[in-house]
Amino acid sequence: MKYSGLAVLREALRGHTGWKPAWRDATPAPEYDVVIIGGGGHGLATAFYLARHHHVGRIAVVEKSWLGSGSIGRNTTIIRSNYLLPGNIPFYELSMKLWEGLEQEVNYNAMVSQRGVYNIFHSDAQRDAYARRGNAMRLHGVDAQLLDRATLRAKIPYLDYENARFPIQGALLQARGGTVRHDAVAWGYARAADRLGVDIIQNCEVTGITRQNGSVTGIETTRGFIGAKKLGLAVAGASSLVASMAGLRLPIESHALQAFVTEALKPLIDNVITFGAGHFYISQSDKGGLVFGGDLDGYNSYAARGNLPTIEDVCEGGMALMPMIGRARLVRHWGGIMDMTMDGSPIIDKTPVENLYLNAGWCYGGFKATPASGFCFAHLIAQNTTHEVAGAYRLDRFAEGRLIDEKGVGAQPNLH
Repeated sequence: MKYSGLAVLREALRGHTGWKPAWRDATPAPEYDVVIIGGGGHGLATAFYLARHHHVGRIAVVEKSWLGSGSIGRNTTIIRSNYLLPGNIPFYELSMKLWEGLEQEVNYNAMVSQRGVYNIFHSDAQRDAYARRGNAMRLHGVDAQLLDRATLRAKIPYLDYENARFPIQGALLQARGGTVRHDAVAWGYARAADRLGVDIIQNCEVTGITRQNGSVTGIETTRGFIGAKKLGLAVAGASSLVASMAGLRLPIESHALQAFVTEALKPLIDNVITFGAGHFYISQSDKGGLVFGGDLDGYNSYAARGNLPTIEDVCEGGMALMPMIGRARLVRHWGGIMDMTMDGSPIIDKTPVENLYLNAGWCYGGFKATPASGFCFAHLIAQNTTHEVAGAYRLDRFAEGRLIDEKGVGAQPNLH
């Protein structure tokens, strides 16, 4: 059924007895034209765009747990396209444009809130770096505005502008950036894909990838063998593990990234703020909790939990930026598993194994990239050619030295 205000009114009048499940609990078919491993945002978006724009007939999304149980539900919900390098800006701007029309396209309220992203700077050198970033953005048609201290203070008066160590001098603003309800993104894409005939298969763990004459033929799962003419991997932090089933070794490390939520507070932060002198970013959810995060845990891990020193470091960053946060009580925190590449930028490409396609290495940028990732990955799988905005995200760039070093910190994934 199509969601609308009229539908809500109709169901209210009949006691909400006519609502149907948002998607089918599909039983695996013997074979599909395309199988996507990973029932998170990227996998579901890929399936939706394959069906919607490329009219691929038989598609399945295979998820080892319940839909949306991975990193799509374990992030801080921020969307933005304020990147610096030519390899990244067009891609993330495409994602931003897709976010802006997402709710209408999938007929689902994902709570897209373009409340503005403020990147705070604290020194002349940092101001110059943000000015350069803003100029690069504007050259690509992306909105950017450099704010001085007085203008920023008028907009966000509650920050610690007089901090002796980290005096606030201004900010780079992308007004179109903001937040989106993370789990609603998974639900919206799942429902829209299901309406187009995509089979969403939950509680179906992949245990092996079968090949014949160098080409993928299907996957072994806990629910039996599923044949696949083409196979796409979109499994975030588990990318290295799943790729190894096909004999591939990826230039990826997996790290835990923690996020935090405070008790519900009265509306205060109506935008997204990042601390320039450390790694801290914060927004406020519709429920009133302050949602924030910071650095990765510094060791390799597949565990969706983190350690206490990182919690302390993130909270220190928050206190330096806005000391009043010290009065809020932390009610929960969680860890998402980040698949970190050696240059901090993702991979959307064919693999050396015929008919096996890879979507991985999203580092910190996975959630904000969801629509463009699915759009470009679907294009790659359906057309067997790379979409123009994802042209820099090739797998062989690590062997050929064509890295996209957005942050300039080299081949240390934990620093990206």
